Amino acid sequence: MINLVLSFFTAVLIVVFVIPTIRMVSSMKGLFDIPDERKVHFLDIPRLGGLAIFAGFFISTKLWGIWTDTSLPRIQYFEAALFILFFSGLKDDLVKLTPYKKLLAQLLATVIIIAGEDIRIKSFFGIFGIFELSYPVSFALTLFTFIVITNSFNLIDGIDGLAGGIGLITSLTFGLWFNFNGNMGWSIMAFSMSGALLGFLFFNFNPAKIFMGDSGALVIGFVMSVFAIQFIDLSASSGSTIPAPSIAIAILIIPLIDTLRVVIIRLIKKHPPFKADQNHIHHSILAIGLNHTETSLLLYLVNIIFVIIAFIMKESTLTSHMLTIFGIALILSFIPNFLFQQMKNESTFMKEKAMKNRKIERGEL
Repeated sequence: MINLVLSFFTAVLIVVFVIPTIRMVSSMKGLFDIPDERKVHFLDIPRLGGLAIFAGFFISTKLWGIWTDTSLPRIQYFEAALFILFFSGLKDDLVKLTPYKKLLAQLLATVIIIAGEDIRIKSFFGIFGIFELSYPVSFALTLFTFIVITNSFNLIDGIDGLAGGIGLITSLTFGLWFNFNGNMGWSIMAFSMSGALLGFLFFNFNPAKIFMGDSGALVIGFVMSVFAIQFIDLSASSGSTIPAPSIAIAILIIPLIDTLRVVIIRLIKKHPPFKADQNHIHHSILAIGLNHTETSLLLYLVNIIFVIIAFIMKESTLTSHMLTIFGIALILSFIPNFLFQQMKNESTFMKEKAMKNRKIERGEL
């Protein structure tokens, strides 16, 4: 237990110590996130916070990690994959990478983690009557899962404090579960990431003094992918009957449902599914009048509620559990859009009514 506490606070201190220096160097070198028509901030803000997150997580994990844990037999592959993601994200923050090069880096990192650590989805848990997966199917499904989760955290990194806060909730949830089930190595990793994200939030909560950039978002998303798949695999190998895949989805519900929702909207509008826009959940909530802080706190609360619901329903069958989680989440994700449209319609009606009254007063009607 002492290693968990030490890993958490070591990561916090490293990030808090490093970020002021990163901000100073960013200001000296002009390394800012410049506002444009898609951004919701109006000031030039440093975007290399991912450097501090990576340093806090990596150093804390190396200091306090318990490598005798049988769940971490070949950690060097995890580290190699993480470095690839971090440096590709860092390069994008500094000089911009094409989407294809970023995807290539993600694919390479994922192949290393699957082939080297054998971290993969090995069963379909009875969905559509399928249980054990062949290696090629398992490999492909895991590859897809990594890419989706990794990029989902990049997509929600659109307002102050959101990606960092959701990452903190997610990593703490996985860390506590790993700890309660005796997987201390993975628990220390999760607590190290939690500490790094808490330290980052001191500077990223509204008004943000620094952004995490792709170097942070990609690393967080990749690490959460590893945690989610290990959560599923370790649940199955321990003989647990909980609907682990659905619970993992519930823990990651905000980034996953936002990604699904955005893709659906883009396809309906016949836009490219990977074209950036302002159709994310946080944009919709901002549009109805909430500010950055209120939006982030609301989405934190929603994520926590889904985690609680998921564990309360742990005795349910996987199919019913997954349908419930996804159904509720998908409905809730479109409510901000509905409210915004209602507000627009009401505003239009009031304007038309006022115009009609003025015409009546002038005797034009």
